[in-house]
Amino acid sequence: MPKLISIIIPVYNRVEIFEKSLLSAIQQNYENKEIIVVDDGSVEGNVESGIWNVKKNTNVNIIYYRQENKGAPVARNKGFELSKGDYLIFWDADIEAESDMLEKMAKKLDKKQDLSFVYSSFNLGKKKMLAKKFSPIELQKNNYIHTSSLIRREDFPLFDEKLKRFQDWDLWLNMVELGKKGEWIDEYLFTIISTGIISGWLPKFAYKKPWKNLPWWSEKVRNYEKAKKIIVEKHHFDDFQK
Repeated sequence: MPKLISIIIPVYNRVEIFEKSLLSAIQQNYENKEIIVVDDGSVEGNVESGIWNVKKNTNVNIIYYRQENKGAPVARNKGFELSKGDYLIFWDADIEAESDMLEKMAKKLDKKQDLSFVYSSFNLGKKKMLAKKFSPIELQKNNYIHTSSLIRREDFPLFDEKLKRFQDWDLWLNMVELGKKGEWIDEYLFTIISTGIISGWLPKFAYKKPWKNLPWWSEKVRNYEKAKKIIVEKHHFDDFQK
C-alpha cells in the first residue's frame, strides 16, 4: 500500500473555482489519499454543497471543516491538525493539476529518504513559471517554490500564522534552517486557474528604478518590498536582496 497523502485545501469564497480545483484533486491517479477542506469563513455560495456537487459517486475520503475567517496560514495549519497522511500537500483552491502530479512527487519522496519536500514548475494562466534546482542560497534571494508542494509529515514545522504575505517562502526557509532539503521536478505539473495574490506578479525590472516609481505599480512594489523586508529580518539574511 502506498503512503497516505493528505491533500489540504484552504478555501475562501470563489466556490466555482474551488470546485474545479477539488475535482482535480479527486481525479489524481494516486489512490491512497484523503482530502481535507478547510472553509475559512466563506461568505460566497456554499463550500459544503460544492464538495457534494463534485464528489458525487467517488469514494475519496473528504473531511470538511468550517472556521471563522482567520487567514490562509491558520486554515492550512488546521488542515494539518485534521490530517493523517504520511505526506502532505497544501493544495491551493485555485489550481488544476496534472492527474499524475502526486504520483510523480510521491515517487521522489519514497525513493530519497533524505528529501523533506518535492516541488515543480507551474503555469500562471498562459505564463510559465519556471522553478529551479534546490539551493538554500538562491532561496534567500527569492522564493521559487510554490505552496502546493509535497511535504514529508514529520518535517513540516507549521506555517507562521502572523505573516500576511510570503508564508510559503517563510515555510521553506524555516525547513532549510532545520537542515531539510527539497528537490525540483523539472515539469509543469499544475496551473493556477484564477486571479489571486499571485496575479500581482510584476516583471523583474518593475522593482528597479525608475520603473518602480511608476504610478500604476508603485504601490504593489512598496507592499512587496515591505513584506520581503519582514522575511529578510526574520531569517537574518546578510543583506536585503532587491
